Amino acid sequence: MSQENQGKKPKLNIELPEDVAPGVYSNLAVVTHSQTEFILDFIQVMPGTPKAKVRSRVVLSPQHAKRVMKMLVDNISKFEGQHGRIEMTSQPEPSFPVNFGGPTGEA
Repeated sequence: MSQENQGKKPKLNIELPEDVAPGVYSNLAVVTHSQTEFILDFIQVMPGTPKAKVRSRVVLSPQHAKRVMKMLVDNISKFEGQHGRIEMTSQPEPSFPVNFGGPTGEA
């Protein structure tokens, strides 16, 4: 390794495919976990409908889940610094069971 590259992280070229670029809308997230992974299900709930669909599922290692948590905390702090505090609505938690067969987490 040359001296000029010491201490520098290699750059990662990340491709965003056109079909993924629009993203997925979610107004409910459910987190479950096992000893080896965290599962994040992003769900779209439509008002007045008894059924909802998981729109996207992301499976993370515990270490990566913790990195994602830290990134979210940091980015929310930056957002609130620029745009003001994000107020949480006083909507009640869903009254239906949201368990996909694994240990339950927090939504």
